[in-house]
Amino acid sequence: MAKVYFIGAGPGDPELITLKGINTIKKCETVIYAGSLVSEDILTHCTKTADIYNSASMNLDEIIEVTKKAIEKGHSVARLHTGDPSIYSALNEQMEELDALGIRYEIIPGVTALFASAASLRNELTLPEISQTVVISRIEGRTPVPEDESMERLASHGGTFCFYLSVDRFADIADTFIKKGWSPDTPAAAVYRASWADERILRGTLTDLGEKIKESGITKHALVIIGHALGGKGSYSKLYDKDFSHGTRP
Repeated sequence: MAKVYFIGAGPGDPELITLKGINTIKKCETVIYAGSLVSEDILTHCTKTADIYNSASMNLDEIIEVTKKAIEKGHSVARLHTGDPSIYSALNEQMEELDALGIRYEIIPGVTALFASAASLRNELTLPEISQTVVISRIEGRTPVPEDESMERLASHGGTFCFYLSVDRFADIADTFIKKGWSPDTPAAAVYRASWADERILRGTLTDLGEKIKESGITKHALVIIGHALGGKGSYSKLYDKDFSHGTRP
């Protein structure tokens, strides 16, 4: 039976999509992709007869209507989301609409921009005795955030902080963290269009990264990472320590 496949198409590099994602695209007669963020190179995996729609200019009703008509014709649908569908993808509302219509669907995970950014920075986000927690969030904008997830609340904790959709408000983020007791010298980075050919990396601290972002002209499509893990050196885990035993190594 035909069904919808929500596929994480990766952060930009067309090779950062799973093999399962590629094989699924190849068998779908209808493809709806987030054209403003998903590389068109991924569409080379579509069949020659596939109906292809760019959702960048479509609203939810239009996306569901295209999906419904495809399913009625017995065509499976590949719905390509940037990164991974579980983060900032408007996935939930689509699933609810499909549930109401009795249309089956499956989710295929992908590589989110955070992990592409960490790879480009050549950084582990969790370092022993430095950071064992990764917080993914965004600053409040046109869409509010829950009160108990405000920047002030988040900044009162430790860890590595990763902000989507917030690069244009880095000064506000830095100001809040410093007021909450974070050192002005805390390492910070902004990665623009992680894994794309025009990727840019800005490194700095809570004090100076804001000015570097301003000078770069970057206002969107960048992920911000803050935390001592960015500057962590000499922090070795116990996993491969010759003096540390575990279940598979006495």
